[in-house]
Amino acid sequence: MILTTERLILRPWEEADAEILFEYAKDDRVGPITGWNTHKSPEESLEVIRNILSKPETYAVCLKEDGKPIGDISIMTGEDGNLPLGEKEAELGFWLGVPYWGRGIIPEAVRECTRHAFLDMGMETLWCCYFDGNDKSRRVQEKCGFTYHHTNEDVYLRLLDEHRREHVTRLAKEDWLKFTNKNN
Repeated sequence: MILTTERLILRPWEEADAEILFEYAKDDRVGPITGWNTHKSPEESLEVIRNILSKPETYAVCLKEDGKPIGDISIMTGEDGNLPLGEKEAELGFWLGVPYWGRGIIPEAVRECTRHAFLDMGMETLWCCYFDGNDKSRRVQEKCGFTYHHTNEDVYLRLLDEHRREHVTRLAKEDWLKFTNKNN
């Protein structure tokens, strides 16, 4: 599936995207703050595309002007999520390459994936998380209508082999409809 917004194309990852994924994923300001290690090679990025980014409802965030990936957004359901999810619940996860920070790109992608999750996928509740210190992610979630729900202490991150504090936000479909109408 391909989703579009005013400036973005959200499309499935392709193996041919490995080099450009590596360019953003090797930056230590991207992966570790979201819970994964920096990539060490284009080959590692290719394996990530094959084994992680090829899951359903996982999208390369691309600018319409060139169609090249600059980030990722995923709508995770069932056991693919990091949180325990009910049948009509999903979790959003996202990251963006550093050169594109501060341009409103991820909020635009989150709004489209939220619309898709609620209206096309039939979800009733969306969840999102951020770790202590990831204020950019917290701000994106707030801008898109998510509100603080709870904090998980001492969450183990297998990929980084460390524990962190995780803050969980929530957006119910009914609240999204009110938030969307208020901000349009």
